[in-house]
Amino acid sequence: MYFLYVLRSEKDNSLYKGISNDPSRREKEHNQGKNLSTKSKIPWELDYVEVCKDRKEAREKEVYYKTGSGRETLKELLKLINIPR
Repeated sequence: MYFLYVLRSEKDNSLYKGISNDPSRREKEHNQGKNLSTKSKIPWELDYVEVCKDRKEAREKEVYYKTGSGRETLKELLKLINIPR
């Protein structure tokens, strides 16, 4: 099973979208500075996780949420679950 996850930087409220079979582990890795693209915005908080049937589906969702319309959809989705942006 794979997951699409969304992290929010507590430093500047920016979002990072990724995929993993263990989102909690990935959050820890991001906060330990193991990912160069997120290291400068530590600390990160896991804001959203979406269950996907496989890696392919998770990757497709990740790619979508990184598009303009996908970012807007994600923003609305986060509002619905009371995570303001």
